[in-house]
Amino acid sequence: MKRILLLCCLLAIAPRLAFTQSQNMAPSPQLRSTQLIVVITSGWNAIDGRLQRYQRSAPGHSWHAVGKPVAIVVGKMGMGWGIGVVPVTAARSADDPVKREGDRKAPAGIFRFGTAFGYAPHPPGAWKMPYLALTPSIDCVDDPHSRFYNRVIDSSTVSPDWNSAEHMHDAGEAYRWGVVIDHNTGNPLPGGGSCVFMHIWGGPGIGTVGCTAMPEPQVKVILGWLDPAANPLLVQMPLKQYRRIQKSLYLPSPPALQP
Repeated sequence: MKRILLLCCLLAIAPRLAFTQSQNMAPSPQLRSTQLIVVITSGWNAIDGRLQRYQRSAPGHSWHAVGKPVAIVVGKMGMGWGIGVVPVTAARSADDPVKREGDRKAPAGIFRFGTAFGYAPHPPGAWKMPYLALTPSIDCVDDPHSRFYNRVIDSSTVSPDWNSAEHMHDAGEAYRWGVVIDHNTGNPLPGGGSCVFMHIWGGPGIGTVGCTAMPEPQVKVILGWLDPAANPLLVQMPLKQYRRIQKSLYLPSPPALQP
């Protein structure tokens, strides 16, 4: 009788176990992705770095470089660990900097891409990413106390509750074209950092307030290449930290820091 009861219990919980196992075995974002952008710098305080695009024919296949490496800049104060989509515990040390609101650091980690944006009413016809035209009422809210924190929003459609926001239409050439980097999104941590983009730079050595920037032609090439169906990801961190997780996360060889 005890054996029969035990067998019945096992049969009852088997579907749950199978479901839990299938959930745990779901491929992580970097395994599903077939488009990857790698950004590296020489260290946490470095402003200048390099960017390389990669793609592969299917998940699990080898990565192949697309185009040549591109010169980029990150935050005026370098980088600090941000809040991304894939844990990078193996790359972290206790004394590493952590991204905070207003610290002028770009986030390090692995991130999805959000909406592309620009001043034009419509994107070029070949672009696949969702696109937002930057009208005068488009703001990115950087007030940690706002319910709209870290969201790009049309302020004419809501009742603003923030004391601080970036008026994206007024950013000059930097935001002629760009794309949102999904750092600290979903249920954002207040003060964890907001309004992180990839956009047009002011030149080598000229850091941003926390974004990743490069010449306009390269921004447009990236925006024309990104495809939501490919689950594109950004892997961004200093070279030393990238090397720590390269094998375990099946990442490609990083670009050389020098041309």
